[in-house]
Amino acid sequence: MSDMVLNKPTPERSSTGSKDPEMKGWLMKWTNYIKGYQRRWFVLSRGVLSYYRNQAEMNHTCRGTISLHGALIHTVDSCTFVISNGGTQTFHIKAANEVERQSWVTALELAKAKAIRTMESEEEEEVQTAHVVPSQEIHTVIADLSGRLESLRTCYDLITKHGVALQRALTELESNDEESLASRTKIVNERATLFRITCNAMINACNDYLRSAESQGYKWSKMVEHEREQRQRLEEMVEMLAKQQTRLEQAAHTAAHQNKSLAIANESTASLNAVTSDDENEFFDAEENNGVFGENLPKEASEFVMTLPSNTGNHKGVDVEDGSFVMKLQKTRSNSEEQAHHSSSSENEEQKQNESEPQQVVVISKKSNTSSEQSSSNHKYGNPKTQKSLQLSKTTRQRRTRVPDKPNYPLNLWSIMKNCIGKELSKIPMPVNFNEPLSMLQRLTEDYEYADLLDAAARCTDECEQLAYVAAFTITSYATTANRTGKPFNPLLGETYECDRMDDLGWRVVAEQVSHHPPMAAFHCEGREWACWQEFTMTSKFRGKYLQVIPLGSAFVNFPATGHKYTWRKVTTTVNNIIVGKLWVDQHGDMEIRGINAASGLVCHLKYIPYSYFSREQQRRVKGVIMNRNKEVKWVLRGTWDSSIEIAPVLSTTGTVDSPVYQTNGYKTVWTRRESPPDNEKFYNFTTLAAQLNEPEEGVAPTDSRLRPDQRLMEEGRWDESNREKLRLEEKQRRKRREREAEAEAAANEGRPYPPYEPIWFRREKEEGSDNLVHVFNERYWQHKRDQDWSMCPDIF
Repeated sequence: MSDMVLNKPTPERSSTGSKDPEMKGWLMKWTNYIKGYQRRWFVLSRGVLSYYRNQAEMNHTCRGTISLHGALIHTVDSCTFVISNGGTQTFHIKAANEVERQSWVTALELAKAKAIRTMESEEEEEVQTAHVVPSQEIHTVIADLSGRLESLRTCYDLITKHGVALQRALTELESNDEESLASRTKIVNERATLFRITCNAMINACNDYLRSAESQGYKWSKMVEHEREQRQRLEEMVEMLAKQQTRLEQAAHTAAHQNKSLAIANESTASLNAVTSDDENEFFDAEENNGVFGENLPKEASEFVMTLPSNTGNHKGVDVEDGSFVMKLQKTRSNSEEQAHHSSSSENEEQKQNESEPQQVVVISKKSNTSSEQSSSNHKYGNPKTQKSLQLSKTTRQRRTRVPDKPNYPLNLWSIMKNCIGKELSKIPMPVNFNEPLSMLQRLTEDYEYADLLDAAARCTDECEQLAYVAAFTITSYATTANRTGKPFNPLLGETYECDRMDDLGWRVVAEQVSHHPPMAAFHCEGREWACWQEFTMTSKFRGKYLQVIPLGSAFVNFPATGHKYTWRKVTTTVNNIIVGKLWVDQHGDMEIRGINAASGLVCHLKYIPYSYFSREQQRRVKGVIMNRNKEVKWVLRGTWDSSIEIAPVLSTTGTVDSPVYQTNGYKTVWTRRESPPDNEKFYNFTTLAAQLNEPEEGVAPTDSRLRPDQRLMEEGRWDESNREKLRLEEKQRRKRREREAEAEAAANEGRPYPPYEPIWFRREKEEGSDNLVHVFNERYWQHKRDQDWSMCPDIF
């Protein structure tokens, strides 16, 4: 039985003025498969759950913490519950009995609600502080403090006056005249009374002045801190702009010199066009034969270099000479290792991981024009025939190919952005001027635009080739991000989206916003020969110069015919030049695609090369390898995430064990990006599929994103009305959340459990092969659509 203490005051801590723990006690925490559950001392305080090996460690060593304001709390069985913050930290905890488990879960839910309220109140206070008029505020405060200071001066003068009179009366009292002793004593008492009254008035005036100064002190210190941070951000941006200006001047000088030389040499027009301004070098790809796996090497062979460690290490990529790269790849974990890693991430931080010496690999690719041309014609997805099927459905339905043009509304960008620096992306109250008329659910649906790669993967007989096609599919989800800089609408809790394109594209999607704190969306997409699902959540920060989005959820794809199943996580997205300059997007980081079930042991390592200002190689590059169960490289992959992807099989292996050389066949192009619609820069740079996602459709659920009024008003160009409607919907959502929190508190006070929010079309299940909980489709949506039974849908719009 755990030694639990609820809200029991501690004299030592109370004397310091800090709050006592809301709850503390012994619980069992999952560590790993070797040690299993271990007894730990847990402390819940101020919206943070911490644990220690014993009570003595509370004063010096904390073994792990998790913040509750964005955590998910889930009950597994009568004694076990799970706390997760969206992917980076997960605590699997077991109580002694059901009563104890329910006590902890209730306390955690209440602490989470309190933490959310505290965070929102602080944000509201920051907004109010940031919007005060400094001159008026200073004038009011100075007038108030000046009046109180004048009262202090008056009290000081009175104390001095009455003090002198009292002293004089005491001196007269010492005389030997007994006849006037009584009268002099009376005078002393009167003077002492006046002195005491004046001192009390002085004390009260001092207290009033102190209270006024303290009440204003916190507010002004927050304002000073805010201004200091803003000044630091501005200094950093000015420094960055100065560096960029210097580089642009140097690049312009170099380009002018090269243009002059080319003009003298009478070069061709194509050669002249290859020498562009620095601005174009920053946002557009280089020539096709520049920096792609050794295209500058002799025609008979090209090569690239990889580094393969045998033990777990950090992903690193170092560019070497043109046509080659060095990449350090992680060891593929087994299912049990992966479960231990995710379920006890904080416990594993106590131990250090060892790294071994890397193994260098050289890949030599033989050119085969016939093979490349044939494979390009057979495997190039996104060809005109496929593109035509996207623009015109095979059924009689005619889908639209564009949305109304984006209106030109003036906006003071800095007045909005300066108060958002350092905040979470989902917490920033952005006007629709920064949005595109799509919700995040619809934006993520675009990941399946090139789902025909999964159809090709389902038909592959070589399992490593199948994984290569899956890898190419994961890359295509970034195809439109190069020029799509609008922010999608944040979905409301319970908002859904369906996209049934089974008749023309061969797939259909159901998505739902399943959590608000933290924001989380669940997806399920099914094709004729595969099924794909993902749980998308993210962490993001706006830093003034750039916006960084780090996805946390996992994605899965399953091929029922073979039982092969793969999982991966997305890489980091960075939007640059938020305040000044031209917006541009970059993808960077390492992605590992792991095989599970029948595909267990297969792994693909992809590296998204970050943008480099001084690099001569082609930007937006992706490189990777596909390895079989014996850790042998069987396929290689190269290309750009916004243009095309090529793959090639490894034919043979030579060299030593430490430095093997893999010889590959000619590359075949498996994906080429479709051309954008003409003039799409006028309507948010939408693709044809993106323009069709928000097209009105009959028979969808009343919570569907197509029916969201602020989003529809924005698409129609009525942005002022859209902004007002957006505020109304957000306030309605906050009001409903406060009602749920009040009901939860009332249930806790009555000692009864309060059921947490449950999605309608998804349920939480253990991920196969681990204890991680993910949202999976409950297979009920399409039946309810056929019956037009939407009685269970909430009123969110």
